[in-house]
Amino acid sequence: MALTESTMVPLGTACPDFTLPGVDGRLWSLHDFHCPALLVTVMCNHCPYVQAVDDRLNTLARIYTGRCAVVAINPNDAETYPDDSFEAMRVRAQTKGYVFPYLWDEEQTVARALGAACTPDFFLYDGHRRLTYRGRLDDNWKDAAHVTRQDLRVALERVLAGEGPVKVQHPSMGCSIKWKVGA
Repeated sequence: MALTESTMVPLGTACPDFTLPGVDGRLWSLHDFHCPALLVTVMCNHCPYVQAVDDRLNTLARIYTGRCAVVAINPNDAETYPDDSFEAMRVRAQTKGYVFPYLWDEEQTVARALGAACTPDFFLYDGHRRLTYRGRLDDNWKDAAHVTRQDLRVALERVLAGEGPVKVQHPSMGCSIKWKVGA
């Protein structure tokens, strides 16, 4: 499994509009999220990098309920990676108790519009839905007990305080997105 880093999309980029099905049975769009901040996480089920941090993401979503909307999007090709199918997403969301919408980007258009490259890939938008942070969750994806810097949380606090983006942003790293052949 090749390690891939996020592409570091330019700050200030607008969040792309989307309408995607969620594992909860409803269609979700960008306009459904009304919090002062929006965290879009590109993730999947099978990636060990996602599996190592998804509990931390769920905790972050709980902590910031009402202040930051969190949404996860899975763009992986389910034919090649059946562990990332929509049905498998439903099972994982239920098993893990996700408190955020988990959406399926079957056509992979939203992931491309975001500039996503890996899973997990984190995109934090301010109240105007302009990108203020793209990068890693924290400084130790392998072991939550050894985290010394919570990069995403620092960026989120700055957004909520009305401050500008953090100066140094480290790329996220993980599995490459499993693009459909010919897409």
